[in-house]
Amino acid sequence: MYSLHAFADPGQVDEAVAALQEQAEVRHVMLGGVTADTGKTLIRAEIGAESVDGTFAALQRLGIDAADLSVSRIDFARPMTADGVVPDAVDDQDALVWAEVADAAAENVSLRPSYLAYMIVAGVIAAFGVTERSTILIVGAMAVSPDLLPMSAACVALVARRPRLMGRAFGTLAPGLALAVLAAYALTLALRLAGQVSPQMDIQEGVIGALATVNVATVGVALAAGVAGMLAFETRASFVVGVAISVTTIPAAAYIGVAAGLGQWRGSLGALTVLLVNLAMLLLAGTATLAVQALRERARGHRALPRENDDPITRRGVWR
Repeated sequence: MYSLHAFADPGQVDEAVAALQEQAEVRHVMLGGVTADTGKTLIRAEIGAESVDGTFAALQRLGIDAADLSVSRIDFARPMTADGVVPDAVDDQDALVWAEVADAAAENVSLRPSYLAYMIVAGVIAAFGVTERSTILIVGAMAVSPDLLPMSAACVALVARRPRLMGRAFGTLAPGLALAVLAAYALTLALRLAGQVSPQMDIQEGVIGALATVNVATVGVALAAGVAGMLAFETRASFVVGVAISVTTIPAAAYIGVAAGLGQWRGSLGALTVLLVNLAMLLLAGTATLAVQALRERARGHRALPRENDDPITRRGVWR
């Protein structure tokens, strides 16, 4: 369930209320106060997940500005009845809200200092994992890495056919991974200078060595991670399932840096190949997952993701 906030001009209020009441999953429509700066009236309502996109479209057709429309997810509890839980308390829990997904994608492609810092930290931790042959440290690095966000945004951009968003997504992902590689490389050089590692160190044996070799598992894991990552992004479970994406990116990125720092260029090139294959499979699986859901929503009569030249229909009302 979502809570709608719409700010309408006085002449739009009656039509907006009527439009809301026509929506299948809109209820508890009420009028709030009048804003002091613009004189617009606040309209509030509860909306089912499957009606969010249609409601936004209906209100915008009345001339209400996209920037004056917003929804927020409601966490609620409903009473038990003799027949069980009130039905609408459990309905549509897995419904896909395109406006929310699109807005989340746009919000998570900014090249923020915090994102870069996380990627550097992930690269350092993973580099220690490679040099120490510690899978625990590598898993820890995967938990730190936030690369699920720009990768998921790239999948949204492909399905929505939005090249500018695609450019921004890769413009965030690529520098982040590059910094992770450079962090691992710099750490390895520092450890060499301190006498803690040797250029003759063998990092190609055991589980760690698999990071430099493309095989069936490489492709299969990346495809599965792409599906899990996209579903997590849609349900705002990104921090829980982000490791699924990072298992295919951060370890390989760190291996590139460590191998380069040790002068083992063959291993570095192998890990680069693994990273590129993983990124391609992640993008393929994530895009396919979202595209299947778009077809399902379209078959049910719901609006799919807006294209770049469509009306701006997002949670905050801004397509970026």
